[in-house]
Amino acid sequence: MSNPEIEAFKSLLGARNQSAEPSLEEQRAGYEAIGGAFPLADDCVFEEIETNGVKSAWTRAGDVSDKVIMYLHGGGYVIGSLTTHRPLVADLSRASNRKMLAVDYRLAPEHPFPAAVDDAVSAYSWLLSQNYSANDIIIAGDSAGGGLTIATMLKLKEQGIALPQAGVCLSPWVDLEAIGDTMTSKASVDPMVQKDGLLQMAATYLAGADARNPLAAPLYGDLEGLPPLLIQVGTSETLLADARRLAIKAIQAGVNVSYEEWPEMVHVFQQFSPLISDGYRAITRIGNFAKHLDSLQK
Repeated sequence: MSNPEIEAFKSLLGARNQSAEPSLEEQRAGYEAIGGAFPLADDCVFEEIETNGVKSAWTRAGDVSDKVIMYLHGGGYVIGSLTTHRPLVADLSRASNRKMLAVDYRLAPEHPFPAAVDDAVSAYSWLLSQNYSANDIIIAGDSAGGGLTIATMLKLKEQGIALPQAGVCLSPWVDLEAIGDTMTSKASVDPMVQKDGLLQMAATYLAGADARNPLAAPLYGDLEGLPPLLIQVGTSETLLADARRLAIKAIQAGVNVSYEEWPEMVHVFQQFSPLISDGYRAITRIGNFAKHLDSLQK
């Protein structure tokens, strides 16, 4: 039996899809509207700041520790912002009891690869300059932000900068050529991500750069030495193969990987928790992952 919440969600997406080929401006505006569609609790506190020149924002929900999750939003490197992911970031703060630093990295086509990587590294370096220990920081992100999470750690490793405590990847996009087998096998059940759209976003972001550059497509990076990873993905995603291949490659490189496939779930279902209850369950697991890491340090 199909999940009634997912069926209702797909119907809602279909009702909102008014333009078969929306412009970039329409895509950005539509995504902004999603970010403002879900209510926030009264105890959520937001503070916009600059982190080495990169627009970012602190988010706190409820009681939090001095530990941090640095969050990198999704959107194919061309859409997304602090606003689009504010509810999800707040939910993650509450689940993990951590402060969240959401990074509003620059987007293509105005700022193509490697601008997003540079901004993420700059924000992380700012945290270190503010006396946060690398062991007190988790880098997390969804979709393109999930790939950027890995790319950021690869760049940090390359530069000899202390790596974070862990990484969390939600439906990570790590293959900019879209050659995973689920790009076709899951196309009929994924209401959000399709191969043609991904390739268009990839071309916009790369602007002629190599599609297999590890900092753009971290599936091709050397993952040895990376910290523990939690990877969550839905089984109704065209990007399912990206998550699977990333997990396999990381395990083969000796990385401690917690890998979760969520039955029938769609792309970044955690972002739609008010409509999809498994989203809250997945967020709770992310919070428990962070708390478990902290318990190992005591």
